[in-house]
Amino acid sequence: MEQALVGLDAAEIGELLGRVWGGGVPSFRARQVYEAVYHQRVSGAAGISTLPKELRERLAGALPSGLPEADHCYESTDGTKRYLLRLADGKSVETVLMPEGERYTFCISSQVGCPVNCRFCLTALLGLERNLTAGEIVGQVLFAAGANGLSAEVSKLNVVMMGQGEPLLNLENVLKATRLLVDPKGVGLSERRLTLSTSGIIPKMLELGKSPLRPKLAISLNASTEEQRRELMPVTRKYHLSDLMEACRAYPLRPWERLTFEYVLLKGVNDTDADARRVVKLAANLKCKVNLIALNPGPGIPYGTPDQARVDAFQQIVRRAVPCFVRKPRGRDIYAACGQLKRMSEENLLPVVG
Repeated sequence: MEQALVGLDAAEIGELLGRVWGGGVPSFRARQVYEAVYHQRVSGAAGISTLPKELRERLAGALPSGLPEADHCYESTDGTKRYLLRLADGKSVETVLMPEGERYTFCISSQVGCPVNCRFCLTALLGLERNLTAGEIVGQVLFAAGANGLSAEVSKLNVVMMGQGEPLLNLENVLKATRLLVDPKGVGLSERRLTLSTSGIIPKMLELGKSPLRPKLAISLNASTEEQRRELMPVTRKYHLSDLMEACRAYPLRPWERLTFEYVLLKGVNDTDADARRVVKLAANLKCKVNLIALNPGPGIPYGTPDQARVDAFQQIVRRAVPCFVRKPRGRDIYAACGQLKRMSEENLLPVVG
């Protein structure tokens, strides 16, 4: 794939300038390009007014900016926007923007499709096409922020890597994207406002924990027993629930940090009082919280959404021992909610029930 400007760090931009100009470019020029791309969100080299005109022209001709293009934007009645973004090779991913008061959350993808095959997730039906580059990950944030006039300086921006893909199976690019996103001279987000969600790839969890700069960690739990989780999340056959919980206990949390366990409630499957009590036991002695998500339905998903009374009862049991919250569904009507990202186009959008 052709190299792009978005995704390069300052050192790589310096090397690029040297090649384009033929050597002799002052180091401050690389910093100017870096800050223009990430901090000022200039869409291409031609717009970097701090560079000499000839260098701008050479740079613009050498490589594209790398920002994705919007094939379509679907807007929900609750203000959520789902962007279907086209990448340089013609493949597409989804990015969701969820506004809430003065706070904005970007839900971004890390892969085209997903290989994990959770039984309750529409994205699993796509399979895996490829990993995203660091630039394609960061590019989603730059695009959505630019399209909505948002910046880290004036807005409360959160980024959750909970879109298409398993981030830990693309960890190198995810960590590079993280460095670009949290660099004050880059995109400028707070490290505390980045979250990565995993199905539980244990060796990569350990690798993530060793990184000095990293998102907060969320574990997609979704079951209270080994057998139940194997049925719902086949990845459990390789990474067993007991081993996953041991990895969570060993995970090096920062002083301000706690683990998040995400639990999708499926009607009559994993939503009983007994399940709730087992979740409490699993989370015992961990610095953590639990987010409950009533299933967001979709075509081809063989599970139902529990009613609100069942969700409330489950929450009441868990919250006696562990902070427990019910995540409000956002963008269900446009297939933008958790587990619904399947590159649904206008032609195949179906009415959502529940």
